[in-house]
Amino acid sequence: LLIAGMLLRSPAQTTPTSQSSSLSSGNSTQVKIVRAMSAGPADVAKTARIVDTDAQGKMVVLREGNNGFTCMPGNPKAVGEPPMCVDAAAMQWYDDAKAHKPKPTNTIPGITYMLAGATQRSDSDPHDTTSMPIEIGPHWMIMWPFDPKTTGLPTSHKPTGAYIMWAGSPYAHVHIMGRP
Repeated sequence: LLIAGMLLRSPAQTTPTSQSSSLSSGNSTQVKIVRAMSAGPADVAKTARIVDTDAQGKMVVLREGNNGFTCMPGNPKAVGEPPMCVDAAAMQWYDDAKAHKPKPTNTIPGITYMLAGATQRSDSDPHDTTSMPIEIGPHWMIMWPFDPKTTGLPTSHKPTGAYIMWAGSPYAHVHIMGRP
């Protein structure tokens, strides 16, 4: 997914960059909570913290959680802004990418769930903002620097199985189609 769609607005906030103001979209809080929860496995989403952003880009907690995951409703009208559930390590990965750090600083692999599907622009260029949107089915990701040469995984999108997204960049990660 497009980095801009997944990244945090600032290191202190825990929402994706372009999760642009789903609060102002007219959806009720309950609709947003249901959409955010659709991104993760039921056992993760049921006790995850649910956050969104307001019109100023500030994080708003819609529901507190207690399992270390944060779920976001995304913006269904924007490419690269899917509903997602992430753990703290994945959140760090997104913070680092947003800050244009040379490589992620998370010290353990992070998990990102996008089980409601997503749209994205490129599997190879994290900064692509102009290619035609690509519809992606339910998937989840391991946010850790994987090298396709050592893993033997392909680098192009597949409708099933796993591949390395953004291969050759420090933000390459495993993208796994389907539900865990």
